[in-house]
Parts: sequence; structure tokens; C-alpha cells
Amino acid sequence: MTSERFLYPVSPANRPDEAGLRATVERLARIERPPCSPGEREAAHLIADRLRGLGAAARVEEVPAYGSYAWPVGALTGLAVLAALAGGRSRPLGALGAAVAAAGIAGDAGPGRRVARALLSRRRTACNVVAGVGDRSARRTLVVIAHHDAAPSGRVYDQRPVRWAARRLRLPRLAGRAAPCPPVWWPVLAGPVLVALGAATGLTWVRRAGGALSALATAALADIGARRAVPGANDALSGVSVLVALAEAARRRPLSGLRVILLSAGAEEALQEGVRGFARRHFPDLAHDATWFLDLQALGSGELVLPRTRGPLRGGPFDPDLGDLISRCAAEQGIGLQRVPRPRADGAATVPARHGYPAACLVSVDEQGLIPHYHLPSDVPEHVDYRCVADAAQLTEAVARALAAR
Repeated sequence: MTSERFLYPVSPANRPDEAGLRATVERLARIERPPCSPGEREAAHLIADRLRGLGAAARVEEVPAYGSYAWPVGALTGLAVLAALAGGRSRPLGALGAAVAAAGIAGDAGPGRRVARALLSRRRTACNVVAGVGDRSARRTLVVIAHHDAAPSGRVYDQRPVRWAARRLRLPRLAGRAAPCPPVWWPVLAGPVLVALGAATGLTWVRRAGGALSALATAALADIGARRAVPGANDALSGVSVLVALAEAARRRPLSGLRVILLSAGAEEALQEGVRGFARRHFPDLAHDATWFLDLQALGSGELVLPRTRGPLRGGPFDPDLGDLISRCAAEQGIGLQRVPRPRADGAATVPARHGYPAACLVSVDEQGLIPHYHLPSDVPEHVDYRCVADAAQLTEAVARALAAR
């Protein structure tokens, strides 16, 4: 992309109304929306109706999906525990069992085929909302992604230990500089890997350490699998409210030269199941040299952040040119945006990025660099910073108009 300065008609006068953003969040937060559930379906149809009322060509697309990662991955970590026990008597058996578990976890958390889910879970249906605004005949396309399903909670998401450590060590940005989305999959995978190494080499302490780590992971995953979905006001619905605001902005201020697809995905909290379904159906029609993806994640935390890297296990960079454009738009709009060098974002943008599309992820953190109330029952509408959500909506519109003006 070029380095010239862009100026767009996105002014404070055109800034989305915070009360309207809040109304969207509050309406949908009343629905319990675990992945692939009737609540997810209800929310999808409400969002589609709202977008159609704003002039968008919106529809609900049903895609095959699995409703949870917790139980199949928990079964694999449980297999690693058994392999650690068996490795004391039969080193080949312990190493083989742990290797199978590690491969299954890597495939489930990463870009693999997710064999464990296919073998251990029942395939269900996720509901994606796909809407078109802007110049619908244009070849150039911006896909703006949010999601309307909500995650289950779990003790592993308790932020009190991390916040205590950040205050105690006087490192207020400790968590944010490490990762807005902590690399929770690393210890989950490390357990079976250590069991396999320990069993193969005969190092008992390594095998036992891996077994203990796998036992902790199994307990944590079982806890997550048994929990109900949280309200998901910030981590989910703040992004949906921005999609609605973009549809309203496109109706008031028509956009030419760029087609904008508003995607509110289902089953994202089952590790991007809905977005994968969108990819199977729509990527063949989206040109790599004329399509950009912007993923909106948890926008109501206080400070907007643009991570540079992606991926839960083996990461890779987001598109630097798109990141530069977003940063320039933020500066021109007077919107604070931190370009974070190291953190990895694990969200819907990882799917198009792995397929070679320019992609970026916009998220927000608080003063300690954490997403407050992340996957907790306290993620309710009154805890959302709607000023930050409005900033994200204004910035996203500016990015769309920048791409349209190229």
C-alpha cells in the first residue's frame, strides 16, 4: 500500500451513537448463546433482521460445526495422563499414546483437520449472519468479522492471580505485553509432549511432569465443558454492535468502489467453527489481491490494540500493509491505537490469514493490558466501555473508506 495521507469524511459528527451501540449489546446479551445452540440461532436471526432494516442484504447461513473444543481436547489430555501411567511399564506404549494425544491437540487448536472432534463429538449446525453493504458490484471487498455466540466460563479464566502479580511486581503492562490472548494452548500441548519425550527417553521425572500438566489441563477443560455460556457483552457483542453501526453508516453515507461484507459468525468460541464454514463457502469467490479481512474482538475494554502476530500455537504475522493503513486511519481520526509488536491474537482473522488473505485483528485491553471479564459471568453490558466501542466503529468505517478511495 502507498504511504500517502488519506482524508475521509468520518468526523466526530458522524461518530456512532454510544446509546445505540449499547442497545444492540443489551438486547443480545439477554440470550444465552453457546456455540451451535438455539440461542445462537435466535441471536443470528435478530442480527440479520436488524441489518436488513438498515438496508443491508442480510441472510443467515447454516454451516456444519462442532459445538465445543473442551470435551474432545479434554479426552486427548486424559489420554496423555493414561500414557504417562502406562509409560512406567511400557515405554513404547506410553510414548505412542502421548504422541497421538499431542498430534490431536495440535490439529484441534491449529489449522489441522480436527480429527478428534470428528471422532469424539457430534456434528451440529452454526448460524452465520452474512450481510452486504457498500458498492455490491465492486470487485474489491472488505470483510468485517464479529461473532455473536458466547463462551463458557471456567476457573482458568480467573484474572485475579495475573492482576495481583502485575501490581505486586509493579509491571502494569505485564499481561498486555505478553499477549492480549494468553497462549493457553502451549501448556495444554506441552503436557503430552513431555509425556512422549519422557517415555521415549526413560526420563521418569519428565514423563511425570507431563502427566501432571495433562491432568491439570484435563480438569480445566472439563470445568469449561460443564459451564454455561457467559453473557459475552464485550467479548462478542461489542463487535456485533460495530457491524450494525457500519450498516447504518453505509446507509447514511453511501460507499462506492468497495463491497463490504459484514460477517457475524457463529461457533467462534468453538475455535472459529463458523468462520471456517464461511471460508469453505465463500473463499473461492474472493480474490486474494482484492479482499481484506478485519476481525473485531472485545472492543469495549478501554484501549484499542492492533496485534502484529497471530495463531494459538505456531504463530505468524498479520498483514503489515493493512496494519499500517489501520494505524494511519486511527491517527487521522484522532483515535488512540497501540500497535503491539509481540502479542498473538487468536481469533477469526487467523482463518483468512492462513489462506493468504491480508488480515488484521482489532481488540482492546484495559490499563493492565488485559481484556476485563474475559470469559467470565461478569462480562455484562454495564461493564463495556462504549466510548472505546465507538472509537472502533469510527476507525473501521475510516478503514473501509480508505480502501474504497484507493
